[in-house]
Amino acid sequence: MKKTVLKSLFIFFLLQIIPFLNNKVYAENKKMKVREEIFGKLKPGKQVKLFTLTNKNGITVKITNYGGIITSIKTPDKNGKTGEIVLGYDNLKGYLKDSPYFGAIVGRYANRIANGEFKLNGKIYKLAKNNGNNSLHGGLKGFDKVLWNALPLRNKDSIGVRMYYLSKDGEEGYPGNLEVEVDYLLNNKNELIIHYTARTDKPTPVNLTNHTYFNLKCGGCGDILNHIFYINSDKYTEINNELIPTGEILPVKGTPLDFTTPRKIGERINKLDMGYDHNFVLNKKNNELSLAAKVIEPETGRVLEVLTTQPGIQFYSGNFLDGSIKGHNNIIYKKHSGFCLETQRFPDSPNHKNFPNTIIKPNQTYNETTIYKFTIK
Repeated sequence: MKKTVLKSLFIFFLLQIIPFLNNKVYAENKKMKVREEIFGKLKPGKQVKLFTLTNKNGITVKITNYGGIITSIKTPDKNGKTGEIVLGYDNLKGYLKDSPYFGAIVGRYANRIANGEFKLNGKIYKLAKNNGNNSLHGGLKGFDKVLWNALPLRNKDSIGVRMYYLSKDGEEGYPGNLEVEVDYLLNNKNELIIHYTARTDKPTPVNLTNHTYFNLKCGGCGDILNHIFYINSDKYTEINNELIPTGEILPVKGTPLDFTTPRKIGERINKLDMGYDHNFVLNKKNNELSLAAKVIEPETGRVLEVLTTQPGIQFYSGNFLDGSIKGHNNIIYKKHSGFCLETQRFPDSPNHKNFPNTIIKPNQTYNETTIYKFTIK
């Protein structure tokens, strides 16, 4: 443990000097900007930062080191009018009070683990149960509710923020001290790149994702049912009534989950009990960085492409938004006000041998990349 702490301090020191090493490069690229300010305070007085990234095309991304949350993304529409395209709050208080993972880094294990337990090397690990009898998105205090160390990044082709967090052995029931780094990078290709790395001193399951709710039309002022979806997936993981995988991997063909041909979200959503909250098995080779999904909002012309190295993507259609949350500009978020495309390993993988491995060992590095690319049609 002592070595882990010393290593963590060394990494944090490196994080502090990286921006200064990059200042010369940053001076050559005045059209991209990163600004740092105070977003609020946590008891007992810890300051929370907000980083604003802006590229030459007028795209702005705001990120706070509380939960690694993307609080805002503003992009131009087909008429050149810039507007909000994600759900969230205008201040820290909203995220502290009541937030369904808006924009957050989710971990140590994104999505659900059945019965809040898994077996590893002959030992059963009991996790915090925060979703009925199951564990969801890391437990009672997952990565979305911690204060990350964060510093700006200034590169030749991008600007961004590096987040660092040490999840200690036993946190929320998980084994091993897990060192996590997440880089958010914005470039002039209108790509928001999220790169995740993690290392451990004991075998442990890891599944990291970002939980941003998108609404390409108006950032949540109306529903997302007219958004046109394409998902590069022929199969999905079957779930039970608690949204836990049964272990079966089934074809999407002939079901409301078939988005291999672009369709509006609302076209078949009523054929499902609640809406979409499913893990899609992506068509890909190994861990190549490839297209996972593409979304078009026909009225504004905004297009979102999602590329990832991950084997799966969770499409969630904002089923549990119920009008009780008031977000950006006092907008009330109702059912289907936003959608999530969470790139991931499969839910409950530690309990299914036929699912992609999620266990990393001390000699391994968790290394995944997701790109959100913003264009106009």
